[in-house]
Amino acid sequence: MRVLRRLRLPKTIAGRAALGLPLFAGVIALFWWRGPSFTAIGDAFARVEWRWVVAAVALNLLSVLVRAFAWTAVIRSALQPPHPGVPLVFSAFSVGLFANAVLPGRIGELARVAVLTRKLPERKGAWPTLVGTVFAHRVFDVPPVVLLVLYVVGTANIPNSARASLIFAIGVGVGLFAFAFVSARRPHALSPERGSRLRRLLTMARQGLGVMRSPVGAAAAIFFQICGWVCQIFAVWAAMRAFDIHAPLPAAGVVLLLMNVVTIFPFWPGNVGLVQFAIASALAGYSVAYSTGVAYGFGLQAIEASVGIGVGLLFLAHEGLSFAMLKVMPSATQAELAATETDDTDARPARARISN
Repeated sequence: MRVLRRLRLPKTIAGRAALGLPLFAGVIALFWWRGPSFTAIGDAFARVEWRWVVAAVALNLLSVLVRAFAWTAVIRSALQPPHPGVPLVFSAFSVGLFANAVLPGRIGELARVAVLTRKLPERKGAWPTLVGTVFAHRVFDVPPVVLLVLYVVGTANIPNSARASLIFAIGVGVGLFAFAFVSARRPHALSPERGSRLRRLLTMARQGLGVMRSPVGAAAAIFFQICGWVCQIFAVWAAMRAFDIHAPLPAAGVVLLLMNVVTIFPFWPGNVGLVQFAIASALAGYSVAYSTGVAYGFGLQAIEASVGIGVGLLFLAHEGLSFAMLKVMPSATQAELAATETDDTDARPARARISN
């Protein structure tokens, strides 16, 4: 446990800067060494076909919608009725995307839970269960990611060493999914209000994994998650066409996979620069000029951000929230403890009345 704590990213801005500065300096050095022509990058943007940009934005938006359907399926299996409707879940999911895009520390995962709990008053245990559904929703990313990796390994132009790493990643993903499946089907031995913080958080996750006990709900969640990733890969492909890159669809799969790997640990906002270097290096294997690959990397990140930030801002205003509220969003443990304390406070008068 102590080793895991040491591996966690620093929560302070100064700590993240100290950790990310050497990497950022290395990215700048690589850009300088490879010498991308800024004139060539500007020319690549000047040749952009905007109809393909519109198509990429639309596909990204469709991906967000179907992934919200997947989260809805998870919630319906974890919460007792009445369940939140798809419009509310989509609103909460969009606010979460916005928070993840503009703030560090994956605050968006708690933000989307906060949006739902504001609309589910007097639902005891709703907060910890919904936090668990966020974890479950992430677990259902494993099947489409495994399919994407298999597709890339079988069709894309990548080194043999990378193939071995990707196959290893498949094993890890399958193991994680199997662990979640077995854990969800075991009987709950601990309530979210008892035990250590870690055990309470694990119990919350298992409550959210209730969908694993419903074959229909699990199938629906997996189906919508796969649809979401299919929309994303075609959005990446459409963005390629916008930058006059005529690489095949497997190249889009490589780019999508790289973007998700590079942004796992956000050392700085969006890991801008690192993402572009990775994308341009991958597309070089498809005879794409380095400057064009860098320009495409910036454009692709801007397209994805336009959906997360643009739609998120609309629903942030719709829910009556502000950016300042998102900045003070508690961590998962703090939020769970606060919910527990609230439940305990509400229960004390009832116990007092019974004793009298």
